[in-house]
Amino acid sequence: MESFNKICSFVLAIAICIACLSSCHLVEASQRGFSVELIHRDSPKSPFYNPKETPSQRLVNAFRRSIQRVSHFYPSAVASTKSPQARVTNDEGEYLMKVSFGTPSFSIVAIADTGSDLIWTQCKPCTDCYKQDDPLFDPKSSTTYRDFTCSSNQCSYLDQSSCSSSNICQYQYQYGDQSYTNGNLAADTVTLGSTNGSPVSFPKTIIGCGHDNGGTFDAKGSGIIGLGGGQLSLIRQLGSSISGKFSYCLVPLTSQSKNSSQMNFGSNAIVSGNGVVSTPLIAGTPDTFYYLNLEAISVGNKKIPYSSSSSGSSDGNIIIDSGTTLTLIPQDFFSALSSEVDKVVGGKQTQDPNGVFQVCYTADSQLNIPTLTAHFKGADVKLNQGTIFIEAAEGVVCFAFIPTDVSVGSIFGNLAQSNLLVGYDLQAMTLSFKPTDCTTV
Repeated sequence: MESFNKICSFVLAIAICIACLSSCHLVEASQRGFSVELIHRDSPKSPFYNPKETPSQRLVNAFRRSIQRVSHFYPSAVASTKSPQARVTNDEGEYLMKVSFGTPSFSIVAIADTGSDLIWTQCKPCTDCYKQDDPLFDPKSSTTYRDFTCSSNQCSYLDQSSCSSSNICQYQYQYGDQSYTNGNLAADTVTLGSTNGSPVSFPKTIIGCGHDNGGTFDAKGSGIIGLGGGQLSLIRQLGSSISGKFSYCLVPLTSQSKNSSQMNFGSNAIVSGNGVVSTPLIAGTPDTFYYLNLEAISVGNKKIPYSSSSSGSSDGNIIIDSGTTLTLIPQDFFSALSSEVDKVVGGKQTQDPNGVFQVCYTADSQLNIPTLTAHFKGADVKLNQGTIFIEAAEGVVCFAFIPTDVSVGSIFGNLAQSNLLVGYDLQAMTLSFKPTDCTTV
């Protein structure tokens, strides 16, 4: 009898999974976790890859995007007037994710953006869309697609919305460079391709079906996957199914490895073991951005305090962002930091021919690369020495930090995060770092 009951229980479990396959995926993601590939936009795997560019040209373009990404976080602020003005391309985030929308699934490659919330793609019919090389998502072809009404709770999550004549909730979303997407707020199944198992599907995920999109988006891009801290982000929507946890390990831009970076969710995202340090994630305004409290940066044993006059705040004085390459800090703190760096390096200073960096040296001079440690509240993080200085041009190496105007807040960029396993826990509101060779993850 006991054996018969076990068989019945097993059959019942299979029946439940067949009847509710997507939900079973959710349980699986929560219990085991999963990981997805993060493709750098300059990787040969990326649709943005330009084989005609040299490695140094790719780096310089990434540096310029960093400077202009400031407007994404601080729309009214401008980077240092000594910095060149480069074309702002929202669609040129640094990392891409392969995702699918709908049933049957429709694959796209979208920007993975920790600095925004909305998950969206261009949709048919397009009333006014930017040119896109890949086919557009057709919501009519998905059996799981549903528009939200104007009175729905989901519609209230939007900062800006309107109501169509057919009572459909329509979103308006604008980025710092004035690029925009407008369309229907909807729900559909979003599927992420796992690197360590079958694809994982999340039904009834809130998405934006963009019918009117424009600005500086590139034809090779198909939308954005918002990974920020706001209500509409992928992270917040997955919520308890991933226990509020995600992490990533970024391969250095200068690495010769062909391995891609990786983003982890749920139990796969737990950062533990020797060398782990943690700091509070600080709630800010808007709740999209991930704020930390930077107390100082050490050059060797010399600690340079990050003063309140630099940040304008005692808490939440720096944003951590995977989509910004460089680390941007206020001018007065940069001056103190770079001065101490120069004492250690001892090389022959020169000018950056691209006009991006302020502290550069000739590569043939004897350079002593210092050890830099970022002191966050409760967490001392030693930075990867290989990315403290970057070859900005042939024969020229530069300090990979740049100053901003005093009105602009700081951004802890992805170069400084490379070869660190960076784990976000939105339930405990902590951020953890662990030194890791990301080429082997």
